[in-house]
Amino acid sequence: MPRVPLLSGTRLVVANAGDGDVVLRPPAPREALADVAAAVREALRFPLEGPPLAELARGTRRATIVVESPALPIPGAERDPRQLAIGAAVDELERLGVPSGYQTILVAGGLARRAGQRELAALVTPDFARRFHGHVAVHDAEDPGLVDVGSARVHPALVETDLVVAVTAAETVLHGGAGALLAATGAETVAAASGGESLLETAGSEGWQAASALERGLAGRVPLLGVSLVLNHPRVSGALQGYPYDAAAVERVARSPLRRLFGLAPGPLRARVLRSLPLELSAAAAFAGPPSVAHAEALLRGVELRGADLAGRLDAICIGIPRATPYLPRERPNPLLAAYLGLGLALRLWRDSFPLAPGGTAILLHRFLRHFTHPTQHPYRAIFYAARSGGGLDAAEEAAARDERAVEAYRSGRACHPLAPFAEWAACRPALDRLGAVVVAGCRDAVAARQLGFVPAHGLGAALEMASGRAGRPPRVGYLLAPPYFPLRVTP
Repeated sequence: MPRVPLLSGTRLVVANAGDGDVVLRPPAPREALADVAAAVREALRFPLEGPPLAELARGTRRATIVVESPALPIPGAERDPRQLAIGAAVDELERLGVPSGYQTILVAGGLARRAGQRELAALVTPDFARRFHGHVAVHDAEDPGLVDVGSARVHPALVETDLVVAVTAAETVLHGGAGALLAATGAETVAAASGGESLLETAGSEGWQAASALERGLAGRVPLLGVSLVLNHPRVSGALQGYPYDAAAVERVARSPLRRLFGLAPGPLRARVLRSLPLELSAAAAFAGPPSVAHAEALLRGVELRGADLAGRLDAICIGIPRATPYLPRERPNPLLAAYLGLGLALRLWRDSFPLAPGGTAILLHRFLRHFTHPTQHPYRAIFYAARSGGGLDAAEEAAARDERAVEAYRSGRACHPLAPFAEWAACRPALDRLGAVVVAGCRDAVAARQLGFVPAHGLGAALEMASGRAGRPPRVGYLLAPPYFPLRVTP
């Protein structure tokens, strides 16, 4: 009977998998590009489709480079291949006659908290930051100066320029590629595009359709090119070396006596130890072309390199929730963000078929305490207040959109947009519609769990007993070794 260590916040919870259970483990990181900058320059010269950058930049005086915050994957790393990719794109434009002083780096953050100086510094290498003379703009989804492009309103830097280059990594259909363009639109447009059954399939994804339509609209006004990186899974060193990719490392962590000592340490100390573990993030490939084309190719390659196969659907799945928000800066997730990590992100990373049988059970390993980091997560209180008062989410969402103080907190970079919690809850809806129950194992705030329609359980053993009772037989349970969350190729 294999022992499976699962991360719950900063704790490691060990489960005993049964004979018919499945341990879902991602493949180890693949061979990395030796020179990311050279690969990006090569991709810009030989795109998958359309003219190369040299042709698009002919006669160009101004250029906009669109980037996203490197919030995914979780965990991230201090040295990120996207830093080198941004520098390579800027240098290539300079070589083609567009000085960096006439270039704008546009940080498209969607509804997340607007990037501050610390987050902006992390987007590029220190050497690049010293020599870049252009302008850095952080998108504001409430800016009255947004420009109409089709049915969307976009940042002026996307249209008041001679060339747009998107430099991103292919994480999901919504993150990277044309999704970066969508993240530079108005708040209502971003919020409406958060749904979709799968984050790895374009069919049925409102976000992909909206991003593709926006790309076509922008391409009719300004030359447009995208670079998409294929990122490997992060590699950890130190005590967790090999986890979660190597079966021997998983067993070593589960049986280590240090795990018990680690569990007795105070929470802040455990968090500091986990943050101190050396992490390496590398790129496996780079593609260029129209943003949606380059992104689709990179995403397919990423699923091939980083995905795991699952034969047959599960009756229940256990998902560990880390002590990290899906946005920068990393913070302690509140219950809604914990639900989003498990249901809106991990359970939407599938291809071909949903990994659970209809009416299955999702088990989230999280303490579920109503802790809202102030002021960043203050807008999340609105959903729990609406659940307590019975006013309804639609009315609460309308009120949040009109909350001038909350909007001002977002615009000043102190908090996320007030519509962000509602968009994240909408992202959980596709999984919730397929599941029979969501059980929160290790829950310490039963009221918070019930307000979201979940079932609180004291521990993992009790949660598994609930899943067995719902199935009416010994359930087939999948244990998702994460983070990082990874694609599942499901054969029904």
